[in-house]
Amino acid sequence: MSPLNSAAKVRAAFWRDNPNASRRRIPNYSGNGRMYTTDTRCTFADWLDAAVRDGRVSQALAQRVTLED
Repeated sequence: MSPLNSAAKVRAAFWRDNPNASRRRIPNYSGNGRMYTTDTRCTFADWLDAAVRDGRVSQALAQRVTLED
């Protein structure tokens, strides 16, 4: 499996590996934007941590990437 070397590739791999994760967006905490549900954000954090441990994502990229485009 090749390393994921961009934020877009990381996001695409997350959605591919987690087809049941909710793509629903809810109002953010300040009320002026949208964010993914807490379950989806936690699933992403756990998935990303595992991807770093497996060597699929560099630690530097993991520090920068978010689910938001």
